[in-house]
Amino acid sequence: MSDAIQAFGNKNPNLPFHPAVRAGDFIFVSGQVAKDENGNMCGGPIEDQVRWTLESIRRALQAAGADLTDVVKITVYLEDTRDFGRYNRVFAEFFPAGGIARTTVEARAVIDTKIEMDAIAYKPAG
Repeated sequence: MSDAIQAFGNKNPNLPFHPAVRAGDFIFVSGQVAKDENGNMCGGPIEDQVRWTLESIRRALQAAGADLTDVVKITVYLEDTRDFGRYNRVFAEFFPAGGIARTTVEARAVIDTKIEMDAIAYKPAG
């Protein structure tokens, strides 16, 4: 990793990546799923999983000195597009003003979860 790139968050020793990486003024958050602050998977309906997933993104951003207001792009991997309306309502609670770019695709995760999200934030360094 070059000096211009910093990794943040508690890297799981069993996984070859960090929760967040800063490259200049941008912070790239790895795919996050519905986990609590201790890393335990959280199940439940899509609404709960969206909240837990966005809280996971918030924690990764905080470790890098940013927050959800700095997010400029999110990619969402939704297991079942029939959940789109319910997911979208909860998503809007976290981003009430809109103002971000978003892509949502239907995809199955490699673990048992209804949703996964990654994010890009812009927060000038220093």
